[in-house]
Amino acid sequence: MTTRSTEPVAPFASKSLGIIHAPFLRKFFPYDPGMGLFQVIAILLTLTALFSYVNERYLHLHTTIGVMLIALLMSVALIVLGDFGLGIEPFARRLLGHVEFDEALLQWMLGFLLFAGSLHVDLGELHRQRGLIALLATVGTVLSMLLVGGLTFAALHVVGLPMPMLYSLLFGALISPTDPVAVLAIMKVAGAPKSIQTKLAGESLFNDGIGVVLFMMLLGLATGKGHAGVASVTWLLLREVIGGAVIGFAAGAFVYRLLKRVDNYQVEVLLTLALAMGGYALAQSLHASAPIAAVVSGIFIGNTARSSAMSVRTREHLDLFWDLIDEILNAVLFMLIGLVVLTFHFGGRQLMAVLLIIPIVLFARWCSIAGAVKVLSRQRTFRRGIIPILTWGGLRGGLSVAMALSIPNIAWRNTIIAITYGVVIFSIAIQGTTIKGVVRHYLKT
Repeated sequence: MTTRSTEPVAPFASKSLGIIHAPFLRKFFPYDPGMGLFQVIAILLTLTALFSYVNERYLHLHTTIGVMLIALLMSVALIVLGDFGLGIEPFARRLLGHVEFDEALLQWMLGFLLFAGSLHVDLGELHRQRGLIALLATVGTVLSMLLVGGLTFAALHVVGLPMPMLYSLLFGALISPTDPVAVLAIMKVAGAPKSIQTKLAGESLFNDGIGVVLFMMLLGLATGKGHAGVASVTWLLLREVIGGAVIGFAAGAFVYRLLKRVDNYQVEVLLTLALAMGGYALAQSLHASAPIAAVVSGIFIGNTARSSAMSVRTREHLDLFWDLIDEILNAVLFMLIGLVVLTFHFGGRQLMAVLLIIPIVLFARWCSIAGAVKVLSRQRTFRRGIIPILTWGGLRGGLSVAMALSIPNIAWRNTIIAITYGVVIFSIAIQGTTIKGVVRHYLKT
């Protein structure tokens, strides 16, 4: 078999592949496979629809998980066929060369997905769970980063990949925040009580700000473009988290006033669409946390505006519209996660590292949950099984992959991407498919 490069194609796939020499494809399709944006989107949506059909018809898994697993299997099959000289893998790489995963998620999809998910977050329940959510989203994220970073540093030395501590902490920063997209998608069908769903969803929606600040700070140190002074970190945290929340609230309040003055569901749905896009873009332009802005505006519209500024008919159409947007984008996102394996290669050491780091990430998650529950248990009572449920339900997803792929070409980038992808695949494929059973086990009467 031929040996493929261990270098990931930056940032998602190479943009300088030129005209791919694919004899097998050219035999049947003798034309230049260059594609424009419309053709790329058409192919990706077609693949997503086909994978969704196969999953619904034969696998009966949750749509996002099923689509990702089918895409992953197809990627592995393409790699095997490529090793036999059939020339299909290069064609797929050329297709992916038109998609920058980190930009596609962070710039295009994330605002819609977070807004759609936060529309259904109960503000009253969120307020009741505020203590645990705040502790997990702040102290828990920092603790997890330190534990993951330190233990990853040791594990990589064991397998012969002596990555420096700074880069190990960088990995800890990007893998510690739970992914709101993955959590919201899976918890819909997990059957957990509303209080547990709110804890997981609330934490995952708000710990991004802390995670991004930690990631940016460590990435600046790794690239020599930043420093970790108290003043700079504090300013970055305030700008990202507080700034994002203020922008999201202000934009939501403005759209709320518009919604109260009309009673036309087409116009009202269009206003919420503008809020999701415009608020996210505004936060980005002001260097605040766009994800937090999307979450705050979504919660505002989903609670305040839904109850006092919308008719029953508008609420029905609003829910249908955003549920459909959520399902389509989630399916496309998880399909891309399955295909991303085509852009890099797992060596033996990377695979060994992933096997060691998966339990490390779970252990760090358990420690942060157990610590927060112990601190708050003096003031309130938690239901049985809360620690293992929240530990297993803390899924990692496309956000971690996007942050890893956004790392510039610095030392140890390839290793960070490989272990991040391994942890994410385990999280979605194993934790995502078994969380329902974990919930039933611990909450059965």
